[in-house]
Amino acid sequence: MDIAAHLFDLETQLHRQEVRADEAALRRLIAEEFFEFGVSGTVWTRDAIVEALRGEAFSPREVTDFKVTMLADGVALVTYRGHRFATPQRPASDSLRSSIWRLRDGQWQMLFHQGTVL
Repeated sequence: MDIAAHLFDLETQLHRQEVRADEAALRRLIAEEFFEFGVSGTVWTRDAIVEALRGEAFSPREVTDFKVTMLADGVALVTYRGHRFATPQRPASDSLRSSIWRLRDGQWQMLFHQGTVL
């Protein structure tokens, strides 16, 4: 299995409107003990993210410069540049993104995420 391609697929699933609106899909992809340092400075938990995405005004996203660094067996750091396209509700924005993914019981889940606005 190509771990980089698999993690790219999982990471970008979280950018799709149908996944962001699907609580069960989010809970499969995001670890129970997940936390995020958001671009606003807010620290998010999995439950808070699931709730916030329920009412989200969706903006399409694009990923470039995707890289995977293995930190240990079954633990990977993903980094990339993200672009959120403008919508009537939100302006376009660019950010640097990082996520830590962990393999547990044969399933990769996001354990940590951070976005830094450019």
